[in-house]
Amino acid sequence: MARAEFGRAVRRWRDRIPPEAAGLPAGGQRRAAGLRREELALLAGISVDYVTRLEQGRASHPSTQIVEALARALRLTGTERAHLFQLAGLAPPGPETVPAHLTPGVQRLLDRLTGTPVAVYDAAWTLLVANPPYVALMGDTSGQRGNERNGVWRNFVGQGSRVRHTPEDRRAFEAKLVADLRTAAARYPADQRLRRLIADLRAHSERFAELWDSGAVGHHEATRKTVDHPRVGAVTLDCDVLTVTGSDLRIMVYTAEPGTEDASRLALLTVLGTQTLAG
Repeated sequence: MARAEFGRAVRRWRDRIPPEAAGLPAGGQRRAAGLRREELALLAGISVDYVTRLEQGRASHPSTQIVEALARALRLTGTERAHLFQLAGLAPPGPETVPAHLTPGVQRLLDRLTGTPVAVYDAAWTLLVANPPYVALMGDTSGQRGNERNGVWRNFVGQGSRVRHTPEDRRAFEAKLVADLRTAAARYPADQRLRRLIADLRAHSERFAELWDSGAVGHHEATRKTVDHPRVGAVTLDCDVLTVTGSDLRIMVYTAEPGTEDASRLALLTVLGTQTLAG
C-alpha cells in the first residue's frame, strides 16, 4: 500500500469538507475549515488514533470496510472512492457484493433532511449512515462495530431497538427482516460478508434459523411505529423505507404529523440530541 499517499489523500479530502456539510456543529475555534480528525473518526465509525495513524502513513492494510467507511464520511465521488481503494491496495467492491456507496444524490437528500430522523442501510440491513436526529431518536450508533451495525442481527441477537412491538407485530417484523436478507443473499451470492452474517445468525438465533429454513416471505411497507425514548417518552411516528434503484440502498425516514404531541416530542428530542453532540 502507498501509505504516505493514502494518508495525504485522506487529509486532503478531510480538509475540503466543512463540518456543517456533514451535519456536525461548526462551533469553537478551528484552525482549518474542514473536518477535524475526531469528526472524521465519528462519521466513519473508527477511532481517532486509527485516523491519525492512517494520515501519518503508520497504519498498514486498512480493510475494505474501513476504506468504504472513510469514502462515505469524506463524501467521495465514485472515481475518488475507486482511487482510495487503489491506494489501499484493494480492488473496489464489484457488482457481486452488496453496494455500500452513497451516491451524491442520496447524500444531498440527507443534507436537506436536517430536521428529520433519517438513516441509510444497505440491502442486508447494515447501517451505513445515520443523521443526528436519527441518532437522537434511536440512540448513538458510533460505537457499533461489525454485526452490531446490522439491523437483522440487532433484532435477533442483540439488544433490539427502542421501537415498541406487540408479540404479533414482532413476529411479522422478524419474518420481513429474514425475507429481506434472503432476497439480498439471492441477489449477491458472492458477498462473503453477507454469507458470514447469515451463518452467524443461524448459529446464534434459533428463531432466525427457524424462519430462514421455513422460507419466510414478506416485504417492508410504510407503517406507524412507537418509539420509547428515554428522555421524552413514547413517540408515535410514520416510518417510510425508500429503496434506491440500482444500489438497493434503503433510506429509512421517520416523520410526525404536524401539530401533534408526537411532533412536539420529536422536535424536542432532536434539539436535546443536537445539544448532546455539541457538548
